[in-house]
Amino acid sequence: MAFRGFTYRLEPDLAQEESFAQFAGVCRLVWNLALEQRRNHWRNYQARTGNNLNYVAQARELTALRADVDFVRAVSQVCQQNALKALDDAYRRALKGLGGFPQMKKKGEHDSFTFAGRDVQVERLNRRFGRVKLPKIGWIRFRMTRDLSGRITEATVSMTPLGWHISIGCKDCDVQAFATDRTVGVDRGVSVPLMLSDGTPYALPETLALLDRRARKAQRVASRRKRGSRRYAKAQRRVAAIRAKQARVRKHWAHGVTTDIARKFGTVVIERLRTKDMTKSASGTIAEPGRNVAQKRGLNRAILNVGWHQIEAMLFYKANRVVKVDPRFTSQTCSCCGAVDSRSRKNQAAFVCSACGFRANADHNAAINILHRGNTPVVEPSVRTALKRELQPV
Repeated sequence: MAFRGFTYRLEPDLAQEESFAQFAGVCRLVWNLALEQRRNHWRNYQARTGNNLNYVAQARELTALRADVDFVRAVSQVCQQNALKALDDAYRRALKGLGGFPQMKKKGEHDSFTFAGRDVQVERLNRRFGRVKLPKIGWIRFRMTRDLSGRITEATVSMTPLGWHISIGCKDCDVQAFATDRTVGVDRGVSVPLMLSDGTPYALPETLALLDRRARKAQRVASRRKRGSRRYAKAQRRVAAIRAKQARVRKHWAHGVTTDIARKFGTVVIERLRTKDMTKSASGTIAEPGRNVAQKRGLNRAILNVGWHQIEAMLFYKANRVVKVDPRFTSQTCSCCGAVDSRSRKNQAAFVCSACGFRANADHNAAINILHRGNTPVVEPSVRTALKRELQPV
């Protein structure tokens, strides 16, 4: 059973945009009321009713609220119930230590609402466009860049800096089978974002650099506007739109690369990198503080531009098996003789072993070392100690 999401940009008219804003506002209200009830009034609710405050109890109170308030009743009940389910799931994840506790939602930030798949209909109008029917809203046109496959399970409408989008989730999709054999090592870098142990490099699309220059220029324009003015708000929206397009291009590239790797190799070996720690600021350093901070800021920006963590997350749910290995000295170790020497790494691209003279691309050499570590069995400390005792001379 395969699941897949299809995202399209909607083209609503003014009346439909007002309906979208109303749906998002009511779902935000339901979320905030339910969150406040869980935070501050759960003891009173438990003492008064004798029941725990969970999704079932809050869905029952939502029915009473819809009977009393007209503008809440005007919005689809399924969307409001999905907001309560999302809140309940967020609490469950937080209690398991998988994330933070949910927070209050603000207007204009992550506005969205979700419908059940059985209530959504999708039709193709012509080669470029299609339309989707949503309960209490009607038919909305959208740019249908690819056909749907499988059975629709849900549809989420969300507001982004690039406009209103709909994400349609389907299951039982026709997906090409991924590989289950062969192993590859993957080195993540900055100059070369991804290098495989078989010598295949993956480079970022040139569009990202172009969009980055546009975003910097738009940010300079916004910095000259008066804060709080309409021109400042317009300039900020332009910056957000460019950054959102940049993120979309990066995510599309990451999906294409990870899918290509997962279809060729069943096991993927990567380094155990802590991207969050690696991209911390260098402020507060003693030696040449201004220069160090500027250099570290540039390195952080380059790492985040590639999206190391995003690539790792995609590999984990696409590849048949992912192995994480110790990243220490992978770029200083010779993949031919195993000698470790920092002088062997001549520059960003060249590796020349100081022991055996082996020459290779530095990223390719590191990817081979990563592959070797993934294929080498790990000996537990207790087993290692027992072996040492047995091998000691009598």
